[in-house]
Amino acid sequence: MGYPSPFTANDRDTEKQMNNDWLEEIKWDEKGLVPAIAQDVNTGRILMVAWMNRESLSLTYQEQRAIYWSRSRAKLWRKGEESGHVQKLHELRLDCDGDVILLKVEQLGGIACHTGRESCFYRKLDEQGEWQVTDEVRKDPSAIYDKQGSNHE
Repeated sequence: MGYPSPFTANDRDTEKQMNNDWLEEIKWDEKGLVPAIAQDVNTGRILMVAWMNRESLSLTYQEQRAIYWSRSRAKLWRKGEESGHVQKLHELRLDCDGDVILLKVEQLGGIACHTGRESCFYRKLDEQGEWQVTDEVRKDPSAIYDKQGSNHE
């Protein structure tokens, strides 16, 4: 399922002609991956970190939704394919070293984490050196994922 292009009708010819040379500027690791940070386009909150390969990043741009590379399953992972919590792409950025991608996204459903929380960064280190949960579960993961016990998309 793709999203409408951010280009206007007059820009569509340019869009079709765009090549993937921009992918050459990325410093992929030895496995052909690059870390990708998903950030809420409206609040600036960091939602999650995942990995992308060349194909997933290219498809993310083409489909205007976050598509990652699942290292554990060794396959493309369209964020929200199981949960419905799709990340609609608004902007792609590359860091100064060319080795980290930032995706500014609209998090559909308001849940990015497989634990049912808005963000995967829901624990904060307190003054006693202990991790404290700071975010409530918005939806029980068992109600989000199928009965196979998926703990992560």
